[in-house]
Amino acid sequence: MAKEYKLSPERFEKLKEELNYLKTVREKEVADQIKEARSFGDLSENSEYDEAKNEQGKLYSRIAEVENILANCIVIEDEHSDDTTMVRLGSRITVLDKEFEEEVQYEVVGSQEADPMNGLISEDSPFGKALLGKAVGDEVEVEAPAGTLYYKILNIQKA
Repeated sequence: MAKEYKLSPERFEKLKEELNYLKTVREKEVADQIKEARSFGDLSENSEYDEAKNEQGKLYSRIAEVENILANCIVIEDEHSDDTTMVRLGSRITVLDKEFEEEVQYEVVGSQEADPMNGLISEDSPFGKALLGKAVGDEVEVEAPAGTLYYKILNIQKA
């Protein structure tokens, strides 16, 4: 069974736009690169041709990847999205890192949108799983390679 991807409506639209760009503009650019590289003569010693063919392989790989995501995605439009009583997909939360006594803000997103360095935490990550369903004031334990981390939820907002 194919993996299901949870996407926000915004991410779904961005992927559709990317796929359209890849299949129209980018595919034509790569085809032109291959055509130009062929004009340089002997293909066995033509590094431009090899590079253009590698680029074509990467392009088709990305097209297949995006098509797979779009074919197996669930667009999350939570009817409870205004509910800020508990952490859910799309919540922006402020937590207190109990080890360092500092407040940190995160947004819980689908795995395709995750970017931990920019505060976007996947709901599939250990931290994301630990947060889901929790309320303001709840304390959360997260098992990490560095050991157990402890957080307290200070605020929940709609993202």
